[in-house]
Amino acid sequence: MKIAMAQVLSTANPMHNLAIIRDYAKQAAAQDAKLVIFPEAMHICFGHSLTKIAEPLGGPWATLVKQLARDIGINVVVGMFTPGTAGHVRNTLLVTGPDVETHYDKIHLYDAFGFSESDTVTPGERPVQFVIDEVTFGLATCYDIRFPQLFTHHARQGALVNLVSASWGAGARKVEQWTSLAQARALDSTTFVLAVDQADPLSMGHEPKGSAPLGVGHSIAVGPLGEVLAQAGPAPELLVVELDLTEVVTAREQLPVLDNAVDL
Repeated sequence: MKIAMAQVLSTANPMHNLAIIRDYAKQAAAQDAKLVIFPEAMHICFGHSLTKIAEPLGGPWATLVKQLARDIGINVVVGMFTPGTAGHVRNTLLVTGPDVETHYDKIHLYDAFGFSESDTVTPGERPVQFVIDEVTFGLATCYDIRFPQLFTHHARQGALVNLVSASWGAGARKVEQWTSLAQARALDSTTFVLAVDQADPLSMGHEPKGSAPLGVGHSIAVGPLGEVLAQAGPAPELLVVELDLTEVVTAREQLPVLDNAVDL
């Protein structure tokens, strides 16, 4: 199965972001990708009011994403913001296209490195998997990648591939952490891990202001035994990887960590 990873830089303009999604989805479809994964916060980049922009999954922006996915004939994973509780929003991954219609609300909120996502975001309540062509995928958003139990849960529910959409915060050794965590989660779960980040604003000449996590790039595809299959640099880029899903079966025969795990 071919899967595209769209490392892009979203903006404060939802309609401009929609044009970015359309452009990269078309490029992915032209390369015969079945699915294209976009970063977290494609609706609007962090650092702007999320409550003003949040809308239901049936709202106008999400409806346009659904329409373009159907028109292009490709399945997409796109980060957006939906209404939460008590005036907050939910950090949502919309998954839509010819073969799938679902969503995931981010469970683990980024209250770390001086940023407090929980000030504005309602946490999700359940892990979500989806199926395309009999292949099960697990979903995760950014800070979720630091929590191995989510990835092993997806694997126990049949996932062969775990998808991560992120807007990773910059800082000392944060790129190294991102890469190491993606490899670790692949090894924990013996799944493919495809982790897609926002491009680094500096790569496009934009100087970030404030503490909002805007991305560092370096999107990465990792095999079930931790090998790096592809990795982007800091700038916008479309990676297309072709996964041999039988590698998961082989990996689990060689490294049966899911079977050997003991509840402590």
